[in-house]
Amino acid sequence: QVQLEESGGGLVQPGQSLKLSCVASGNIFRINTMQWYRQAPGKQRELVAHITSGGVTEYAEPVKGRFAISRDNAKYTAYLQMDSLKHEDTALYVCRFTLDPNAQIEVWGRGTQVTVSS
Repeated sequence: QVQLEESGGGLVQPGQSLKLSCVASGNIFRINTMQWYRQAPGKQRELVAHITSGGVTEYAEPVKGRFAISRDNAKYTAYLQMDSLKHEDTALYVCRFTLDPNAQIEVWGRGTQVTVSS
């Protein structure tokens, strides 16, 4: 069984930065895709960033140019560098990994809270 644990969230002011990490542990055979989602109170969960096993990245429009997803395969870790944070980035950030070539087997973390407030 594989578990994910996020870290790096916190309270920051607008314009500041945070770097989130998501580490996988357990019986890991392979990790395919890695994603970061977020959910703000009263809103639906949204996909923020995605990275393939080959390192191809995609971003949601609201975070393009400000967020960067990366991965360290040797450490089973995904990162989300968040710069120029805005109030509207406040949310619970959750990572999701897929573990098979067809991206059908998934595992989710519990999330780390990011609050942007002046």
